[in-house]
Amino acid sequence: MLVNRRVLLSAAGFAALALGGPALAQQKEPLLIGVPTALTGPYGDLGEQARRAVLLAVDEANAAGGVDGRKVEVRFLDTQAKAEAARQQAEKLVLSGYKILTGAIASGEALAIAPQLDRWDAMYVATINKADEITGKSCSRRLFRVNHPDYSDAAVVRPWLATRKEGKWAIMASDTAWGRNSAASFTKAAESTGKTVVADGFASLGTNDFAPYIQKIADSGAQGLWVALAGRDAINFATQAKQFGLLGKVTTAGVSFVTDNTAKTLGDTAKGILGVINYSSTFDSPENKAFVAQWEKKYPGTTPSNFEGETYIGMQVIFQAVRKAGSVKPADVSAAMEGTTFKTVFGDALMRKEDHQLVVPNFFGDVVEVNGQPKPVITMVVPAAEAMPAADPACKL
Repeated sequence: MLVNRRVLLSAAGFAALALGGPALAQQKEPLLIGVPTALTGPYGDLGEQARRAVLLAVDEANAAGGVDGRKVEVRFLDTQAKAEAARQQAEKLVLSGYKILTGAIASGEALAIAPQLDRWDAMYVATINKADEITGKSCSRRLFRVNHPDYSDAAVVRPWLATRKEGKWAIMASDTAWGRNSAASFTKAAESTGKTVVADGFASLGTNDFAPYIQKIADSGAQGLWVALAGRDAINFATQAKQFGLLGKVTTAGVSFVTDNTAKTLGDTAKGILGVINYSSTFDSPENKAFVAQWEKKYPGTTPSNFEGETYIGMQVIFQAVRKAGSVKPADVSAAMEGTTFKTVFGDALMRKEDHQLVVPNFFGDVVEVNGQPKPVITMVVPAAEAMPAADPACKL
């Protein structure tokens, strides 16, 4: 009887496994992703772009059966792009179980989150934050970046500047870690190509009146202007600079200044502005074409912006790292991410072990009219090996 009972129990067990196999697979621990991002404030539009990209990636993953058989769940909390708010909101997400974080906008947010990651048993994947320190002196074993750091943008600007005849340049930048990084990098690039920076200005986040900055630039005699502003700040500055006649007098270029969304909002004001293009829906790769097609299906009448493209890449990397780790524990996913080559909209890309920076190409272009609307279009491609200089030795992982 004991033997028969064991046989019956074994048979019942196998039957349960057979009948409940899919259900058991679905009971795997879900992949919880927390997004502390700016949903309101000067960078609110950028946060909305991050949100759209995350939701598309999550919907795609769940429609395909999840990631490693796990349902993907996401939660967003508003930071208004403020560093302390980002730290607080990130901690709330972590305490709620959302320990894989991504999507903050301002570099100061990432720099506020990073020192807490070990204590929280969490990880963070930067998709928009540009400050060099993130993968430099402030790097962390739980901190990764898929978007272009400022030094990558500088690597694109330098050869472009060498072709320009304008000798005197002014800088208009955000008074943030990223804005000051960009200004310093541009100044270095200008000096290396025989140019001179004759004026600079740094505006706090949410500045409404740019008149004093515009007047300073006009009085400086600058022939060219480098702008490192984003979101509402970029729109306010460009609109006022146009009204004051500045944009018609100087060659204007920048980074994060004339994104797809900003160009659309500015209309004709954006035409002719040059700059670094970190991602474009027009980038010619099979992976990007597939992404754009999915985007247009979910968000009809739109194409992904640079922030949306790079945030989607971040989600691709997270999903692949979870599959490789076979786990959603931040320590396991971090280990799986380090030194791994991932499939992205740019093609295969390596997450460097030395500094946790994804190595991808970078681009330069200008705003022209495409199908009746102003749009940043790539005119120069810088291969990944050239666009992403060696890891900063200040990073000690």
